[in-house]
Amino acid sequence: MTGAPGARRRGRPPRAESADTRDRILAAAREEFSERGYEKTSVRGVAKAAGVDPALVHHYFGTKEQVFEEAVAVAFAPALDAPEAVAAGPLDGVGERLARFIFGVWENPATRAPLLAIVRSAVTNDTAAAVFRRLVAGQLLRRIAVQLDLPDAELRAELAAAQLVGAAMMRYVIKLEPLASADLEQIVARLAPVVQHHLTAP
Repeated sequence: MTGAPGARRRGRPPRAESADTRDRILAAAREEFSERGYEKTSVRGVAKAAGVDPALVHHYFGTKEQVFEEAVAVAFAPALDAPEAVAAGPLDGVGERLARFIFGVWENPATRAPLLAIVRSAVTNDTAAAVFRRLVAGQLLRRIAVQLDLPDAELRAELAAAQLVGAAMMRYVIKLEPLASADLEQIVARLAPVVQHHLTAP
């Protein structure tokens, strides 16, 4: 006996539908983590925001930590081009290039909102901090260190990142004045020599 016209067969959804559903869940997860932080966000809440059953969130991503890690990876993706910015010119200009690149990511409204969600979650929750640390250390800092090809390259990259992330938090998260409203060119001009020192000084 055949089913009614248009009836959906049981089993896996079509690939296009699967990709669309996955993307919708990720978008909802980024929004939920941004608004509520890691601790107050639940898989059920993400599912409700995405308009799907919670079981589907588990099917695609697993635990809440895994959902967060996927959402972070997508949101953090623009910053992963930083190693290419480091390698894009002579070593004596790397501090300015890296500072300009990182603050460019923060200045862009499309990338700032998810980054704010990541940072806020990471500073208030150990699990979120561990996810953020894995991503930053494994995919960003080690790649920058490889580009430097200098002694203590990983430590140099970490110190440079600490300088830039700290300044970005003060400007965009804490909104400390006058840093929060200072001209971007002025910030880059002041930070670039310090970042340069961390990365290349003897």
